[in-house]
Amino acid sequence: MSQNGAVATNGVMLEELSSWPEEICRRELPSVLPRLLISLEGCSESWIEHIRILKIIVEMFLPHMNHLTLEETLFSQILPKTIQLFDGMICELTSEARELSSQNLEIQITIRNILQTMVQIIGSLTGCVHHVCATQESIILGNIHSLPSFILHIIKSTFVHCKNSESVYSGRLHLVSDLLQTLFKEAYSLQKQLMELLDMVCLGPSEDENSILTMVEVIHSLMDICSVISSMDKAFHANTWKFIIKQSLKHQSVIRSQLKHKEIISSLCEDILFSFHSCLQLAEQTTEPAAQDNADYRLFQKTLKLCRFFANSLLHYTKEFLPFLPDSCRTLHQLYLQIYSKFPPCLYTAKISKVQQEEIAGTFLVVLDPLLSQLLKSQSFVQTVLASKLDLPHELQLPQVLLLVVVVDKLPSQPEDVQTLWCTEDMTRMSILKAIFYNFGQFSGELSLPAHLQGVKGKGQAEVPVTLYQRICVHLCTFVASLHPTLFPELDAALLNAVLSTNMSTSLLAMDVWCFLIKSCPGRCVQLTNLSVLLRRLFFFMAPAHQVEFIQKFSPREADNLHLWQYISFQALPADLRKQVTCEVTGVCTAQCRKWLSGSHTLAELDSLNTALSVLLTVCNSAGEALDSRQLTAVTEVVGQLWAFINVEQIISQPHVQQAFSLLLQLLAFFIQTVDLQLISQVVNVLTLVIKLEPPDHVSLAVLDFLSSLGKLYISQTLRDKVLPSLSCIVASLMVNRNWLLEQHTLEAFTQFAEGTKHEEIVSQCLGSEEIKNKVVSFLEKTESVGETEAATADNSGEQKTDTFWEPVAKVTLEEAKGSAFQPCTKRARQELLLEEEYRSAFQTATRALETTEALLKHSRAPAWLLSELGALQERIEKLKCCVLRG
Repeated sequence: MSQNGAVATNGVMLEELSSWPEEICRRELPSVLPRLLISLEGCSESWIEHIRILKIIVEMFLPHMNHLTLEETLFSQILPKTIQLFDGMICELTSEARELSSQNLEIQITIRNILQTMVQIIGSLTGCVHHVCATQESIILGNIHSLPSFILHIIKSTFVHCKNSESVYSGRLHLVSDLLQTLFKEAYSLQKQLMELLDMVCLGPSEDENSILTMVEVIHSLMDICSVISSMDKAFHANTWKFIIKQSLKHQSVIRSQLKHKEIISSLCEDILFSFHSCLQLAEQTTEPAAQDNADYRLFQKTLKLCRFFANSLLHYTKEFLPFLPDSCRTLHQLYLQIYSKFPPCLYTAKISKVQQEEIAGTFLVVLDPLLSQLLKSQSFVQTVLASKLDLPHELQLPQVLLLVVVVDKLPSQPEDVQTLWCTEDMTRMSILKAIFYNFGQFSGELSLPAHLQGVKGKGQAEVPVTLYQRICVHLCTFVASLHPTLFPELDAALLNAVLSTNMSTSLLAMDVWCFLIKSCPGRCVQLTNLSVLLRRLFFFMAPAHQVEFIQKFSPREADNLHLWQYISFQALPADLRKQVTCEVTGVCTAQCRKWLSGSHTLAELDSLNTALSVLLTVCNSAGEALDSRQLTAVTEVVGQLWAFINVEQIISQPHVQQAFSLLLQLLAFFIQTVDLQLISQVVNVLTLVIKLEPPDHVSLAVLDFLSSLGKLYISQTLRDKVLPSLSCIVASLMVNRNWLLEQHTLEAFTQFAEGTKHEEIVSQCLGSEEIKNKVVSFLEKTESVGETEAATADNSGEQKTDTFWEPVAKVTLEEAKGSAFQPCTKRARQELLLEEEYRSAFQTATRALETTEALLKHSRAPAWLLSELGALQERIEKLKCCVLRG
C-alpha cells in the first residue's frame, strides 16, 4: 500500500500496512477498509493471506470504527468468509490426518500450519469480542447480530475436532497434541469472552424479533456445546450451563415461548445422571475408611458437587418455566426413577458405604426434594407418574413406589386442589393410592429380602431400623390420616380394591392401612362405622392362615390393639382359634378395667376403659359360649365394681360417661341371670333418676336393652316392692317419649319383657293409661297408631335427620376431632371433687376480674358508675360469707 492510499495485496505491501501508526489508521479507515474487505474476498485460496488481512483489520482498524455500524460495515462482511475458511480447514485436517506420520514431514508441516492458522483465526475473533466488550457498557444485540452465532459455530467445531482427535489422528496424536491443546485453550478463552459480552446484553419487551431469535439461538448453541465438552472439562461444562440458565432466566419474558424447553431439560437430566453414575463408581472405589485422604475420594466429592450444581440448575429452570414443560414430564419422572433405583432398598443399588450414601443424600438428593414439590402442581407430571399403562421394567417398580411415597409425604401441605389432582383417577391414569397398591405387588424380591432402612428416633431413644414394608405402610397410613373428607370415596375404593387383590403383599398392606384407620378414627363417626362394618365382613372371607397372621400382627394380648378388636366378630374364627382369642381378649380387657379401678378414676382415662368394655361386649355377643366359668366370674365382678362409680349427673353431661354407662348396662343384660339382685336394685334406682333427666336417646336405648333382659329374671319378694314400681315408671316414661323411634324401641323392649317375665303384675302397672294401652295394642296387632295421618308419618320420618339419636355417629373429620367433644375433661368422677374444682374456677375468675379492674384504674380515670357497682359487689360478697358460715 502506498502513502496515497493505493492498496496492494502482495505480502510486501501488507507488511507496510501493518506498520502504520494509529493516527494514520484512523484517518485512512474510510478508504482502506473497503479495499481490505475486497482483498479478503479474493484470497479464498490463500489461508495465510486471509488471516493476515483479518488480523490487520481487527488489530489496526477495528478500534477506530463506529460501534453502532459494526454489523453492517464489518461483521456481516468478514464472518461468513471466515467461517467458510475455518470449516474448510477442519475438513482438510480430517482428510490429511490419515496420512500423518513421523516420517511424512510434508503432511506433518501442512497439518501443523492449518492448526496454527485456526489458532490465529480464533485469536482474531477473540479480539473482536474483546473490543466490543471494552467499548460498550450495555450492548444492543442488533448491532452485533451475526457475531455470536458465527463465533459459537467456530467454537463448537473446534471442540468437536479436539474431542474426536484420538480417532482422527489415531496413534499419531502426539505429533500435533501441543497445537490441539493450544487450539482448545483459545476456543475456551473465546467462549469465556463471548459469554462476558452476552452478559452485557439487555433484551426489553420492545426488542426486535431478530435480536430475540439471536439470543434463543445462542442459548441452544451453548447447549449443544455442553454436550460436546461434558467429558472434556467438567468445570467449563458447569460454567457453560450456569450461563445458559442465567440468560434463560434473565430474558425469560421475551424468549420463553421460543426456547427448546424439552431439549434443555433432557440435556440437564442426562448430565445429572452421568455425574450421578460417576459419583457411584468413584464411591465404589473408595470404600476404605482412610479413603478420604486419597485422590479418588477428592474426585468423588468434586463430582458430587457437580451433581448438586446440575440438580440446582434443573430446579431453577423448572421453577420459572413449569407451564412450558408438559413434554418434559416423562424425562423428569425417569430421572427420579433412575436415581432411586441406585439406592437401598432396591436390588440394583450401588455397593457403597453408608457414610457415602448419607453424603450423596445430604449433598445431592436434598435438591431433588424441592424440585418434586414444584412438579406436584403440574397436571402433566401427575398424568405421567400415575399413567394406567406405565409399563415400567422390573428394576423401576420399587423406585416408582418410593417416588409415590415421597409424594404422599408432601401432599398434606399442598392446597386441596393439588391433593384432589393426585387422589382422583380417570380413564387414563390411576389415583396415587391405587398406584401405590398396584405397584407394591410388583417387587416381591425386595420385600422378601431382610432390607432395613433408616428408622425414626424419638427423644432420648436410639434409632430403630425399619423394614421396607414398615416404611411404606407407615408413610401411607400417615397420608391417609391427613386426607380431606371429600377424598374418602377414593380412599374407600382404593382400599377395597387392594384388599381383594390376588397379590398377598398388596392385600396385607391394604388391611394394615384399614386397621390403622379404625384404630385412629376419632370418636364415633360415620367414617369409623363404615370402616368397621367392612372390616367385620371381610374378616369372614379371610382364610384361616391369614386370620392367624392377622392375630399375630394385631395381637389381642396388647391393649393398644383392643380398639380394633371391638369391631371384629369372633364368629368368623374357627372354634379352636375363637376360644384362644376370646381367652386372650377377655384377660386383657378385665386387666384394663382393674387398672382403671386402681387408678384415679378420672374422666380422661375413661376412653381406654370404654374400649375394654366395648371389646368385652363384642366377645359376649359373638363368642359368649367360648367363655368359661372363670372368665364369666371375672367379667361380672369387674362390671359390678365399675357400677359403683356411675354418677347420674355426669351421664347427662359427659359423652364418655354416657358410653361407659351404656356399655355396663348391656354387659349386665348379658349376665343378668348371674348378677347379684342387690346390684340390680341399685341399677334400677339409677335408671329411674337418669330417665327423669331426659338423657340422650342412645342412653335410653341402652336402658331399654337392660329392661328387656329383666324378663328372664325372677326377683325375690324382698326386692320386688323396690324394683317393680320403678320399672313401671321407667317404661311409662319412655313409652310416651316425643321421639317416635325411641317409642318404637320401648314397645319392642316392653313386649320382650312381658313375654318372658314371671311378674305379670308389672305388665298391668305399665299399662296404666289408655294412651299407653292403645300404643301397645297397635304394636302387637301391627297396625298404625290411632289417628296418625300420612303427614304425621312423614314428619316422624323426617325427625331422624335432626334427632339426637344420631349424634353419636355424626360426621367427624380428623381435623375437627383434635378439639372434639369426644375428648373428656380431666376431672375426677367423684361429685365432691368436681364441685370443689368448680368453686375454685369461679373464684379464680372473680379474682382475675378484680385484678384487671385494678390495673385499669392505674392508667385511666374510673367511670362514674364504677363506685356504685363496687358497693353492690361488696354487699354480695358479704352475703356469700354468711352462706359459707351457715354451711
